[in-house]
Amino acid sequence: MDNNITEELQVGDRFPLTIKRIGINGEGIGFFKHVIVFVPKAVPEDVIVCEITEIHPKFLNGKIHKIRKASPYRNPDVPELASQVGGLEFAHINYEDQLKFKADILRESLEKYKPYAYEHYNIRPTVASPQQEKYRNKAQFPIQEIDGKILCGLYKNGTQELVDLEEMPTQMELTMEAMRKIVGIIKELGIPVYNPEAKSGILRMIVIRQSVEFNKLQVTFITRTTKFLKERQIIEKIQEQIPEVSSISQNVNTDDKGSVWGDDTRLVWGDEYLQEDINGYIFNLSPRAFLQLNSLQTDKLYDIATTALNPEERDILLDAYCGVGTIGITLANKVKHVYGIEIIPEAIADAKKNAELNDIENADYYVGSVDQVYPELLTDHIKPNAVIVDPPRTGLDGKLIDTLLRHRPEKLVYISCNPSTLAKDLTRLTNKYRVDYLQPVDMFPQTPHVETVVKLSRR
Repeated sequence: MDNNITEELQVGDRFPLTIKRIGINGEGIGFFKHVIVFVPKAVPEDVIVCEITEIHPKFLNGKIHKIRKASPYRNPDVPELASQVGGLEFAHINYEDQLKFKADILRESLEKYKPYAYEHYNIRPTVASPQQEKYRNKAQFPIQEIDGKILCGLYKNGTQELVDLEEMPTQMELTMEAMRKIVGIIKELGIPVYNPEAKSGILRMIVIRQSVEFNKLQVTFITRTTKFLKERQIIEKIQEQIPEVSSISQNVNTDDKGSVWGDDTRLVWGDEYLQEDINGYIFNLSPRAFLQLNSLQTDKLYDIATTALNPEERDILLDAYCGVGTIGITLANKVKHVYGIEIIPEAIADAKKNAELNDIENADYYVGSVDQVYPELLTDHIKPNAVIVDPPRTGLDGKLIDTLLRHRPEKLVYISCNPSTLAKDLTRLTNKYRVDYLQPVDMFPQTPHVETVVKLSRR
């Protein structure tokens, strides 16, 4: 690598660039005089004029100034919003090619971390989503008052600048229609909306979750104070204008920075839960409960995970990071016992109710971090021989990996939502396990995100 090149360049410089491959964050990668260049929205086989946006000692960041020759992978019909908001980072790529590039992103991550024998891993073709648009069952819409106008939608890529949205290609239609009607009600009633400049106003976000099976909506207003002005009028107008809404809650978040949700959620009107069907099981979802965003593909994901686990009647299953119990409950009738662990107390309360709702009597749930509760179970002579892990984007806790390597359950299935942390975790897990196969599953069409089910066996 010629580092002198980066010293000679300036932000704004332009040069021709051929895109060679896709990066782990979905950006195009090319090489200028042996220096790696990352270009968002560029696709392998694009020939572009690249404009430098950032210079680093060992790499460059750029943007497309002009496309000289478009890649055959390019989607000619890109929605206008793709250049404005997040969640459409792959909309410029044909769908069949998105699936191929998602498997490539997985390969790139494995090449970066190099877990044992990664060159020989069986990476299966990515499973397509039944719907490539209008598949998201939940959205968090920031609402703000800017220059006297009420805006509600999503943030512009990489900024805190709000784009007012009438539609969103990946969002279910009913959700978008409900959001616009709710914004109309808020304007009509004159409810004070968060003003980021003045740091004033009460309402900061509208969260809507949609049940595909039952065609119902759960609405949560996230406010900066416990006050909820004109609560009765809002309820009446929502009932009148959006009959699909079955539940309205308020979540209070007094922090102007950081997380979306506050700790306190209160049911304002309607059902405590929204219900959804997954593989013939009914699940109660409270406003903060985690559920995969692509309901139609979730059934398929769980089928793939079940096949990888190959459950038997003798199995004692640990459902780590169990959330509201979805995976463990769909497997409970196929195994001897399920033990679920989750750090969020409300999720465990939901999991217990969901087990009861589905007449599951062989499942126990524990609040706590998996790395602490799992060793406690082992101390109590509960020794799971089958484990499913479905961790957040940060991957597995290091102490949990220690416990898995020490006790070596015979069956291990890893459901990953982040190829980088998966590859990193596999560098350790492959000390005692072999990777039978990796099955990428497309849960998020039009984005570079890929879910991966990994079947591991004891060596």
